[in-house]
Amino acid sequence: MSDTVTEPTFAPTIAPTIAPAETPAESPSRPVSDDGDHDRYSHYARKDDVTRAYVTGEAIVALCGKKWVPTRDPKNYPVCPTCKERKEAGWRI
Repeated sequence: MSDTVTEPTFAPTIAPTIAPAETPAESPSRPVSDDGDHDRYSHYARKDDVTRAYVTGEAIVALCGKKWVPTRDPKNYPVCPTCKERKEAGWRI
């Protein structure tokens, strides 16, 4: 017999494979709440709210749901179609 010692052989450790998470091809669309188009219109809002907003600088809400601080002369812009439609339908602020 020989005096050499043989070391045991070990199988390499195999790490578990993790499959990548599937990503959707297209992200779900979200409704655009303020894309800037409302800034090109004048809106219907309570007159006392508009006056207070001019003085205090706080935001008010229009009939269409737009929140803004009035700073411009509304006579220079067309009326917001959503505000106009809702006012004609009998909505009140």
